[in-house]
Amino acid sequence: MATHEDSFESDPSPVETQSDCNVPVFTDGQLSFLGHDVEEIPSELVSEFADRTVRLDLSFNRIRRLEGLEQFTSLKELILDNNELGDNTVFPCLKSLTTLFLNKNQFLELEPLLMQLKNCFPQLHYLSLLGNAACPNQLSSTEKDEEDYQRYRYYVLFHLPKLKFLDSSMVQLSELTEARQRGQFMQVVRPTVDREEDDSDELTPQFTPLPTENQNSEDSKHLGQWGKSRSRYRGRNSEGNRFITDMAL
Repeated sequence: MATHEDSFESDPSPVETQSDCNVPVFTDGQLSFLGHDVEEIPSELVSEFADRTVRLDLSFNRIRRLEGLEQFTSLKELILDNNELGDNTVFPCLKSLTTLFLNKNQFLELEPLLMQLKNCFPQLHYLSLLGNAACPNQLSSTEKDEEDYQRYRYYVLFHLPKLKFLDSSMVQLSELTEARQRGQFMQVVRPTVDREEDDSDELTPQFTPLPTENQNSEDSKHLGQWGKSRSRYRGRNSEGNRFITDMAL
């Protein structure tokens, strides 16, 4: 297990001391920089370790931008759990990357994210999106159920058929078969209903049988009027009623 004392043995520098809270840990091609509250990848990490890092763990920060990540050209595993990445994140193209963890970030839309991952990481085999709204499971919303999550898996596998492991479980051959056949139609979309509008408006009539000035008068309380019409209906424009006379009305 690597400790702060044996980190950077190949390249001693002032940041090696354990008392420095921002010290990164690098050993055997693995670089860890956890829990330092940074919003982007520090330029010092990029310049010092990019060309020799195979595994990069930046979990438990506040990372919102990935500038500098494109210089990690040999990167195979990237861990970005518990950060603040969202739908506006731009991923660089890393042809060697096989493993990507994006758990507990702020991704809302699944399709744009999958399009980026497909184009930027052609060798991706291991992916985890748990804890994002784009991943419909109980970690992101109590309203989601197992059927929603399974549909999500089919949709992801349709776009990323090379995946061997998705979220917390291995990809099954039956899932790949289903994803090829129907995965493109499996995107989970649930419309949101705005409950803030006052439902009482639906019970209020928009039209009234009497003019507004007469609605509160005494004469407005009757149900109707009857009497004999002074005009005679001749039915010239309605042949179906031509036998109706005034006596029948």
